Amino acid sequence: MRRRTAPAHAYPLGVSESQGPRRARVAVYCASHVGDDPAFVEVAHQVGTAIAAHGADLVFGGGQVGLMGVVADAALAGGSEAIGVITEQLRDAEIAHLGVTELRIVPDMPARKQQMYAEADAFCTLPGGIGTMEEFFEVLTWGYLGLHPKPMGLVNVSGYYDPLLTFLDRSIEHGLCRPSVRELLVVGEDAGVLDRLLDAAVPA
Repeated sequence: MRRRTAPAHAYPLGVSESQGPRRARVAVYCASHVGDDPAFVEVAHQVGTAIAAHGADLVFGGGQVGLMGVVADAALAGGSEAIGVITEQLRDAEIAHLGVTELRIVPDMPARKQQMYAEADAFCTLPGGIGTMEEFFEVLTWGYLGLHPKPMGLVNVSGYYDPLLTFLDRSIEHGLCRPSVRELLVVGEDAGVLDRLLDAAVPA
């Protein structure tokens, strides 16, 4: 499949570059490292494979390293298309994945997040660090505020996100968030999260 490289400019929030009907797309947020738990790599591979098995396509951060590279390789191997969105700065640091269906080089992080949001019909968060959390909380906040209806999932493999879920529960207990902040999230320990996300996803 021929790889396309898009020009380095941003798209308006919520507006996809794609033309005409298309398959459902899942944006996967995850680390550019593999971490110290083999379960992280295993679940990343499972999620990429599940996206393909569901006949959906992948939107991701555009790197070939870490968990994002594992997800992309698995999705591509299963026959999915993969749109990678990476900044000029991170293109070399994260070693841009040159085997994807389409690689978009954008000028900065806001443009990267904007395009990933616009191209996705659902969001799935795997283990990651502060960059992953920034992406996760941005789309969760937008959903919480009623700015989008797209389903959002959290893969809590090996209990990695137990402290995060405790934080959300405590924010509700202390009256700082409404219970809907938890109700918006599809949470599971494995790639089964994809089943529920794609059942709810509506392709643009």
